Amino acid sequence: MPAPARSFDFFDSSSDTSVPAPDATSGPQGSASAAGVEARRFPELRPGRRAGSAGPPPPAASARFPDAPPVTADSGRGVSPAAAARRAGVSVEGPSETTRRLRPIPAEDPAGKPPAPTPPVPTPPSVTPSVERPFVSFAQPETYDDSPRPVARRRTRPRTAAAAACVVLGLGLIGGAVTGSWLTGDGADGSGSRSTYAAAADLWHSVPVDELFPPTVQGDGAGPGGADRTWTRIAVAPDTGCRDAFDPLLRKALAPVGCLRLLRATYTDATRSHVTTVGLLFTKTDAAAMTSLKARFQKEGLGSRTDLMPRPYAAKGTAAEGFGDAQRASWTVSVLTDAPVVVYAVSGFADGRTVTAPQPAADAMKAGATTAPAQAGLGHEAQGLADRVERGLRKTATSATEKPS
Repeated sequence: MPAPARSFDFFDSSSDTSVPAPDATSGPQGSASAAGVEARRFPELRPGRRAGSAGPPPPAASARFPDAPPVTADSGRGVSPAAAARRAGVSVEGPSETTRRLRPIPAEDPAGKPPAPTPPVPTPPSVTPSVERPFVSFAQPETYDDSPRPVARRRTRPRTAAAAACVVLGLGLIGGAVTGSWLTGDGADGSGSRSTYAAAADLWHSVPVDELFPPTVQGDGAGPGGADRTWTRIAVAPDTGCRDAFDPLLRKALAPVGCLRLLRATYTDATRSHVTTVGLLFTKTDAAAMTSLKARFQKEGLGSRTDLMPRPYAAKGTAAEGFGDAQRASWTVSVLTDAPVVVYAVSGFADGRTVTAPQPAADAMKAGATTAPAQAGLGHEAQGLADRVERGLRKTATSATEKPS
C-alpha cells in the first residue's frame, strides 16, 4: 500500500531552513550546487520519497535552459545532452525566437556623419467615402474678372421702370387731390367747412319738409331706461319769422345771430299722451358768431332758464290743440356751429294740463329725478326728438355739398 502524500508543506521540519546563496560562478559546478539547494528546499521531490516513482530524478534547471552544456552521468560516455534529456522524459526546445525583432539600427558612417533619416512611410488613403456638404448660396457670387454682368443690367431696368411708375402715380394722386379740393372748395384754410355751412343755410327753401321733419321718427332707446320711442307728425307750421316763437328774453338772446327763417312741426308719441314741438331757426350770421353764441349759452346757462323757453306750436283739430305756454313741461335748445341753425324742442301733456314747475330736459333725464316732467318721461321726449331732427339736418347738409358723379 503506498504511503499517503504529505500535505503542501514545502518546507521540511527536519531540513535546514536556511538557503545558502548560490555560487556566483557559472558552469556545471554552479548548476549542480543549485540542484542540491533545490533538493533540500523541496524534500518531496527527492528520489525515493514519492511512492511508485521509478524514473530518474528530474534534470537540473540548466538542462532546460541550455546556455551551457549540462553535466550528467552520461557526459563522459559520449551521450549527447539531448539524448540524455529524452531519456529523462524532458522535451528538448529547438532554436526558436519568441520576441519581436527590432528594427536594425544603421551603422554610423566611418567619417562620423549621422546616417540619413529614413523616409516616412506614407499612410494609405482611407477607403471610407467622404460625405460632401451641400453648397448653399444666399446671393450672387463675386466675380474677379472684368467681364460684364448681364444679370445686373436686367435687374436695373425693371427697378428703374417701377420707380418711375411710382413717381408718376404719386404725382397723379397729388394732382387729383388738389383738383378735387379746388372743385369742391375743400382746402386747408377751412373752405370745405364754409361750403357745408353755406349749403346748410339754404336748406330751409331747397329741401322738402318731409326731409327736415319726417312724418314718422324712430327713437330707438330714446325713452326712459333705454326704451324705444316712435313719434308721429301731426302738424307743420308755415315758415315765418321769430316774432312770436320765443319768450321775450330768449328772443333777445338770439338777436345777435338774426332770424332768417323759422320752421316748426309738432309730434305725438305712440300713446298720444304727449306732444312735442320741434323747431329749426335758420340764422343770418357766420360760423364765428354761432360759435360765440354757443359759448355764451354754455357759460351763462341760458338753455336751462325757465324764462328763456321756446313756445310750442298748437295746431287746431289735433292732439296738440290745447298745447300752450302753460302746458310746457320740458325743453332743450342746441346752438350748432357747423350750420347756421338753432335746434330746439319743447314737450308737454296732450290732455292740456298745466305744469307749474317745468324742468330742462337735461335735468329731467337724470337718474333719481322726481318731478312730474321727469316721471312722465317728457325730458326724454324733447331731447330724443330734437337729436334725431338735428342728425337729419346734418345728413342733408352733407349730401347737398357732394358733387354729382
